[in-house]
Amino acid sequence: MDLPQGLVEESPPSVGVVTGTMNHLKVDDGSSGVQVTCLSEVSNDATLYFHIIRLQNQIYAWIGCNSTKLGDLFAAAPTRPGNTVSVSSLTGGSCDNTGFGIARRIVLKTGINVVLASNIPKNNPMLEAAAEKKLVQKLISLGYGKPGPRGASS
Repeated sequence: MDLPQGLVEESPPSVGVVTGTMNHLKVDDGSSGVQVTCLSEVSNDATLYFHIIRLQNQIYAWIGCNSTKLGDLFAAAPTRPGNTVSVSSLTGGSCDNTGFGIARRIVLKTGINVVLASNIPKNNPMLEAAAEKKLVQKLISLGYGKPGPRGASS
Protein backbone atom coordinates (compact mmCIF):
# COMPACT_ATOMS: atom_id res chain seq x y z
CA MET A 1 0.00 0.00 0.00
CA ASP A 2 1.29 3.45 -0.87
CA LEU A 3 1.36 6.07 1.88
CA PRO A 4 0.39 9.71 1.25
CA GLN A 5 3.30 11.95 0.33
CA GLY A 6 5.38 12.97 3.36
CA LEU A 7 4.36 10.02 5.56
CA VAL A 8 6.87 7.29 6.32
CA GLU A 9 5.92 3.90 7.69
CA GLU A 10 7.86 3.11 10.87
CA SER A 11 7.91 -0.11 12.78
CA PRO A 12 7.48 0.09 16.56
CA PRO A 13 10.63 -0.33 18.65
CA SER A 14 11.39 -3.83 19.82
CA VAL A 15 10.33 -4.21 23.45
CA GLY A 16 13.12 -6.74 24.03
CA VAL A 17 15.72 -4.18 22.96
CA VAL A 18 14.22 -1.42 25.08
CA THR A 19 13.83 -3.43 28.29
CA GLY A 20 17.17 -5.16 27.79
CA THR A 21 18.98 -1.85 28.08
CA MET A 22 17.05 -0.48 31.08
CA ASN A 23 17.66 -1.04 34.73
CA HIS A 24 14.54 0.87 35.69
CA LEU A 25 11.35 1.63 33.78
CA LYS A 26 8.43 3.65 35.09
CA VAL A 27 5.10 4.10 33.32
CA ASP A 28 2.43 6.45 34.71
CA ASP A 29 -0.65 7.26 32.66
CA GLY A 30 -1.45 10.26 34.88
CA SER A 31 -5.23 9.93 34.69
CA SER A 32 -6.22 6.68 36.38
CA GLY A 33 -3.62 6.58 39.12
CA VAL A 34 -2.17 3.33 37.76
CA GLN A 35 1.60 3.33 37.82
CA VAL A 36 3.87 0.52 36.60
CA THR A 37 7.47 0.33 37.78
CA CYS A 38 9.99 -2.28 36.61
CA LEU A 39 13.54 -2.74 37.82
CA SER A 40 16.20 -5.38 38.24
CA GLU A 41 19.14 -5.97 40.54
CA VAL A 42 21.90 -8.54 40.87
CA SER A 43 22.14 -9.90 44.39
CA ASN A 44 23.83 -13.00 45.81
CA ASP A 45 24.78 -14.28 42.33
CA ALA A 46 21.17 -14.08 41.13
CA THR A 47 19.29 -11.53 39.05
CA LEU A 48 16.13 -10.26 40.73
CA TYR A 49 13.40 -8.71 38.60
CA PHE A 50 10.68 -6.51 40.08
CA HIS A 51 7.41 -5.35 38.54
CA ILE A 52 5.22 -3.14 40.71
CA ILE A 53 1.77 -2.06 39.64
CA ARG A 54 0.40 0.66 41.87
CA LEU A 55 -3.37 0.82 41.91
CA GLN A 56 -5.49 3.24 43.93
CA ASN A 57 -5.58 1.25 47.21
CA GLN A 58 -3.57 -1.82 46.34
CA ILE A 59 -0.16 -2.96 45.16
CA TYR A 60 0.51 -5.81 42.75
CA ALA A 61 4.15 -6.84 42.85
CA TRP A 62 6.08 -9.60 41.12
CA ILE A 63 9.56 -10.71 42.11
CA GLY A 64 11.36 -12.94 39.64
CA CYS A 65 14.60 -14.76 40.30
CA ASN A 66 16.72 -15.60 37.23
CA SER A 67 13.58 -16.13 35.13
CA THR A 68 10.26 -14.59 34.16
CA LYS A 69 8.23 -17.41 35.70
CA LEU A 70 5.25 -16.08 37.70
CA GLY A 71 5.75 -18.33 40.72
CA ASP A 72 3.34 -18.57 43.64
CA LEU A 73 0.71 -15.87 44.06
CA PHE A 74 -0.35 -14.51 47.46
CA ALA A 75 -2.87 -11.89 48.58
CA ALA A 76 -2.42 -10.07 51.88
CA ALA A 77 -4.52 -7.44 53.61
CA PRO A 78 -4.69 -5.69 56.96
CA THR A 79 -7.44 -7.09 59.20
CA ARG A 80 -9.20 -5.77 62.26
CA PRO A 81 -9.34 -5.94 65.21
CA GLY A 82 -5.79 -6.03 66.40
CA ASN A 83 -4.10 -4.68 63.26
CA THR A 84 -3.04 -8.13 62.08
CA VAL A 85 -2.46 -9.28 58.51
CA SER A 86 -4.34 -12.01 56.68
CA VAL A 87 -2.50 -13.80 53.87
CA SER A 88 -3.91 -16.29 51.41
CA SER A 89 -2.28 -18.38 48.71
CA LEU A 90 -4.06 -17.78 45.40
CA THR A 91 -2.04 -20.18 43.22
CA GLY A 92 0.32 -22.81 44.55
CA GLY A 93 2.46 -22.15 47.54
CA SER A 94 1.83 -22.39 51.25
CA CYS A 95 2.76 -20.50 54.37
CA ASP A 96 6.36 -21.75 54.15
CA ASN A 97 6.95 -20.15 50.74
CA THR A 98 9.01 -16.97 50.50
CA GLY A 99 6.22 -14.93 48.94
CA PHE A 100 3.91 -15.60 51.90
CA GLY A 101 6.23 -13.92 54.41
CA ILE A 102 7.18 -11.08 52.09
CA ALA A 103 3.50 -10.28 51.35
CA ARG A 104 2.70 -10.25 55.07
CA ARG A 105 5.59 -7.95 55.96
CA ILE A 106 4.81 -5.58 53.05
CA VAL A 107 1.28 -5.09 54.43
CA LEU A 108 2.70 -4.48 57.91
CA LYS A 109 5.03 -1.82 56.49
CA THR A 110 2.55 -0.13 54.12
CA GLY A 111 -0.88 -0.76 55.61
CA ILE A 112 -2.48 -1.48 52.21
CA ASN A 113 -3.58 -4.59 50.31
CA VAL A 114 -0.87 -6.50 48.45
CA VAL A 115 -0.98 -9.15 45.76
CA LEU A 116 2.49 -10.65 45.41
CA ALA A 117 3.85 -13.20 42.97
CA SER A 118 7.28 -14.62 43.69
CA ASN A 119 9.50 -17.33 42.29
CA ILE A 120 12.36 -16.91 44.77
CA PRO A 121 13.69 -20.34 45.82
CA LYS A 122 12.70 -21.45 49.35
CA ASN A 123 16.20 -22.51 50.32
CA ASN A 124 17.84 -19.08 49.98
CA PRO A 125 17.02 -16.77 52.93
CA MET A 126 19.73 -14.26 51.95
CA LEU A 127 18.19 -13.83 48.51
CA GLU A 128 14.71 -13.52 50.04
CA ALA A 129 15.95 -10.80 52.43
CA ALA A 130 17.68 -8.91 49.61
CA ALA A 131 14.55 -9.06 47.42
CA GLU A 132 12.29 -7.88 50.23
CA LYS A 133 14.65 -5.05 51.15
CA LYS A 134 14.79 -3.80 47.55
CA LEU A 135 11.01 -4.06 47.14
CA VAL A 136 10.36 -2.15 50.38
CA GLN A 137 12.87 0.56 49.39
CA LYS A 138 11.11 0.97 46.05
CA LEU A 139 7.65 1.05 47.62
CA ILE A 140 8.78 3.73 50.08
CA SER A 141 10.23 5.79 47.22
CA LEU A 142 6.84 5.47 45.46
CA GLY A 143 5.13 6.98 48.51
CA TYR A 144 4.01 3.85 50.34
CA GLY A 145 4.85 3.20 53.95
CA LYS A 146 3.08 3.75 57.21
CA PRO A 147 3.94 7.00 58.94
CA GLY A 148 5.93 6.27 62.07
CA PRO A 149 5.17 7.66 65.53
CA ARG A 150 5.85 11.33 65.97
CA GLY A 151 9.47 12.05 66.70
CA ALA A 152 10.59 8.62 65.49
CA SER A 153 13.24 8.39 62.83
CA SER A 154 13.22 5.69 60.19
